[in-house]
Amino acid sequence: MELQLTRPICFFDLETTGTNIAKDRVVEIAILKIFPNGNKESKTWLVNPEVHIPDEVIAIHGISNEKVANEPIFKELSKEIYQMIQDSDLGGFNSDRFDIPLLAEEMLRSGIDFDMKNMVSVDVQTIFHKMEKRTLGAAYKFYCGKDLTNAHSAEADTNATYEVLLSQLDRYPELENNIKKLAEFSTHRKFADFAGFLIFDEDDDEIFSFGKHKGKKVNDVLEKEPGYFSWILNADFPLYTKKVLTQIKLNKLNNKLG
Repeated sequence: MELQLTRPICFFDLETTGTNIAKDRVVEIAILKIFPNGNKESKTWLVNPEVHIPDEVIAIHGISNEKVANEPIFKELSKEIYQMIQDSDLGGFNSDRFDIPLLAEEMLRSGIDFDMKNMVSVDVQTIFHKMEKRTLGAAYKFYCGKDLTNAHSAEADTNATYEVLLSQLDRYPELENNIKKLAEFSTHRKFADFAGFLIFDEDDDEIFSFGKHKGKKVNDVLEKEPGYFSWILNADFPLYTKKVLTQIKLNKLNNKLG
């Protein structure tokens, strides 16, 4: 089974300092780029996160503070990484809820206006959970008949994720070999931002998914309580969430002026 592609797709995996999308940083990133003609390009970078990597996290991925002390910081790598993915769709394992949101934060922090408007994402974990409900190691064993050695090595996880998706397409004829369809199938819910603070309602309008305004339309809240916008911008929310909220406000202003 080969992926049917009309444009490249980049499978990627991050190893990080933790699981807080807004605060934690990348320590390793691996990208496997698949082209429509079947060609592949693979790159892996170690990254100095500029913050301390906790011992309990080092125990999981094995990347110590000493190992990345002399590696480039993410900002120094950001243009090269973005150049590799900007013409592509994205794929990963739990990527919609973790890797893509955290990558977006690192990109925005580095001054790159990362956006998913022209991309779709395929989350192989979601397909797996909908079909079998297991972990990446179990998925690799179940679908590919292999043991995942070097788990939590970004390169090993990235290649395993790609192989699992190919095996899923072989196993489930109801899965359409089309990146857009796979992206739709592997999406839990339609978010306006990556972190899920802003979601879409049945009218396809943005609504808040948290706090005192949960379930209310963003535009209505911003009009009735403009200070709420300032509070979010100054609070500890992901940069991408703030970017999306700012764009919603600007669009409303432009519509009024228009």
